[in-house]
Amino acid sequence: MKIVFHGNNAATFHPGFAGLLSAPHDISILSDTLDRADEVAALTGADVVIGVKLTPDHPALTARLYQVPGAGYDGIDLSLLPPDCALCNCFGHETAIAEYVMAALLSRHVPLAKADAQLRQGDWHYWAGGPDGLRTELGAQSIGIVGYGHIGQAVAARAAAFGMAVHVANRSPVAGGHLAASYGLDALSDMLGRVDIVINTLPLTETTRGLIGIQALAAMQPHAILMNVGRGAVVDEDALYDALAGDRIGGAILDTWYVYPTPAAPHPLPGNKPFHLLPNVTMTPHMSGWTTGTIARRRAAMAENVNRLAAGDDLINQIQ
Repeated sequence: MKIVFHGNNAATFHPGFAGLLSAPHDISILSDTLDRADEVAALTGADVVIGVKLTPDHPALTARLYQVPGAGYDGIDLSLLPPDCALCNCFGHETAIAEYVMAALLSRHVPLAKADAQLRQGDWHYWAGGPDGLRTELGAQSIGIVGYGHIGQAVAARAAAFGMAVHVANRSPVAGGHLAASYGLDALSDMLGRVDIVINTLPLTETTRGLIGIQALAAMQPHAILMNVGRGAVVDEDALYDALAGDRIGGAILDTWYVYPTPAAPHPLPGNKPFHLLPNVTMTPHMSGWTTGTIARRRAAMAENVNRLAAGDDLINQIQ
């Protein structure tokens, strides 16, 4: 079969990929912009396309499998897939994202960098016994997780291990011994008013776009923190900016965004609003799931799908 890795994101998974296949295949790496005629020909003639974006600007495909090297497939225009082309995604990022979440939250309670910088100047502010250096504890916080898929479950398990009260809002009912409470998405505002930390883990779909908007943000407690490791647009950008700028919520930790680099604009600020000027926001460049472990797990899952396709077996993580 002819397999193409389309774009820089997909190309990250190429090293070692051939060694996971049960038979030799013709494998190519294509640029994001498909600048050369031979790249266009390779994409249109591929049996398997591994990529993150399919738009009307791309040439028509004849592929049998479009494999997304990640969980989100909102960059794929489903109407452009050939009639008999399967669309599959993959996961393997939940461990990395859960570690990011816990690290970001712990940093608000355990100021290692600040204590180190102060002690290097002879400042013992956080010395045990000093009444002014008392810290807060993450385990005393309650957390509300929006979405209970791979990421939500991984975060919930680690939050419970820290002693946090774990609340979950999900489309379908959930239960677990470590959950303090669960809610339907129609009762999202009820959960938001009861927790100290809100974490969005949902993908972007037509039903989740703007789900956390003016009403939901107004339901949050004034000290509460919002973290987004799902998709940026699940949280309404204007509503979030206004809530932060007006100090109506305690702050935000944002890893997923509204503006991303493109070949024409490789270094944009990540929002249409000036989030970078707000002191109550921690910003990271969509890095929470990007680890060596994630790459290895996703590479293995994608190779398995190629092997299954070649053998005529059912595919894993098939969306359509």
